[in-house]
Amino acid sequence: MEESSTGPATRAELARSALDVAPRLLGSCLTHRSEEGAVTVRITEVEAYLGDADPGSHAFRGMTARNATMFGPAGHLYVYFTYGMHYCANIVCGTEGWATGLLLRAGEIVEGIDVARERRSRPASDLDLARGPARLAQALGLDRRFDGADALAEPFRLDLPQEPAGRFERGPRVGVSGVAGTEEYPWRFWLPGEPTVSRFRPGKPRAARKVDP
Repeated sequence: MEESSTGPATRAELARSALDVAPRLLGSCLTHRSEEGAVTVRITEVEAYLGDADPGSHAFRGMTARNATMFGPAGHLYVYFTYGMHYCANIVCGTEGWATGLLLRAGEIVEGIDVARERRSRPASDLDLARGPARLAQALGLDRRFDGADALAEPFRLDLPQEPAGRFERGPRVGVSGVAGTEEYPWRFWLPGEPTVSRFRPGKPRAARKVDP
């Protein structure tokens, strides 16, 4: 883990394309305070989604009741339910009406590890507490109740590194179906050498609905 000073994120910093915001979010810290205690995850991996310009996005075909949060404003959480059992969380980027955002794919728990362990039913390794978007959301205690919540205001806090990540890698998104999950869309960003980063898993070879927004 690289040490880096952080400061509170501003809405203006997030009001850009998710492709531009992604490197800034690497190494950032998202905190959720609840009655159980505060849990903070240091983000090591994200995936960018660009609305109607992205066949892998939940918003590719326009606004629905499910994806309305993606259309702005920036800095809010888009939390969705998938596979009938998991929640995943995104940071909305861009300006209102532009459905661009970043899936929080993986991270390291740096505060509230005991709370995260309980929420995750005490996995064998602490590296697995937030490795993968569903695990990350569970460790932070996120579900659909928090869809639309402001990540820049209590009970949340988003701190960005003072400087963008000096080194990061990018490649295809994980588990995304069809062309949107190929090298044509190298929209997954991660910090190299971080043990919490996901292993790449290609999606099904068909242009169908994808898994992550």
